[in-house]
Amino acid sequence: MIRCIIVDDEALAQDVIKSHLSNWPQFELLGTYRNAAEALEALQQQEVDLMFLDIRLPGSSGLQFLKSLSNPPLVILTTAYAEYALEGYELSVLDYLLKPISVERFSKALQKISSGRLYASRPDETLKADHMFIKSGGKYFKVNFSEIRYIQGMRDYLRIHTPAYSLITLQTMNEMEKMLPVGEFMRIHRSYIVSIPHIRSVYGNTIELEKESLPVGLSYKEAVMELVSRQGARWGRGTPT
Repeated sequence: MIRCIIVDDEALAQDVIKSHLSNWPQFELLGTYRNAAEALEALQQQEVDLMFLDIRLPGSSGLQFLKSLSNPPLVILTTAYAEYALEGYELSVLDYLLKPISVERFSKALQKISSGRLYASRPDETLKADHMFIKSGGKYFKVNFSEIRYIQGMRDYLRIHTPAYSLITLQTMNEMEKMLPVGEFMRIHRSYIVSIPHIRSVYGNTIELEKESLPVGLSYKEAVMELVSRQGARWGRGTPT
């Protein structure tokens, strides 16, 4: 489940979002709040994945509230004023919905999440999240980036490997690369993406994790060795070659 809250002082606007949200059973509405103070208390008391945030709130604007949060959830801004769009995107919001919000436009925003594409609308600005949601077997699983050891491509599917479990999802390697935080994961083969913190050693054309050994593709070896050189790493049973 993707846990949501609505922050909007207008009852009608809340009702519209709640109505649209009822068509998405994988999204759970935890509560509705009329101002930033109420929303802050809700964020401190429970884990929230997505916040629908109005820009004009009593006492404090939604943008000021968002700037004050050290670790905000995903945010979809809702407003009747288009002039705030640029500032909203500079804060890496997921989307910007103009009131009155249509079912079609709302669905387009939520599709970014339900498809697993948890990054900002501008593709060069990845959201500062520590997890993503992956659809597998009809459910949406929250997967922490720190748990992932490696990702394996299997034709039209991917298998995400963690120490505790693995998930199979319908997605391409290129789509997955866009979802992962830059600098924490690396494509080492046409069929493998590895978590850099989980690498134990690099030896020849092989990357060794705690329990697995993964092949390094010829076209990716230069990038792998550049990583080793840049970080001054001395992994494995000798000098990497």
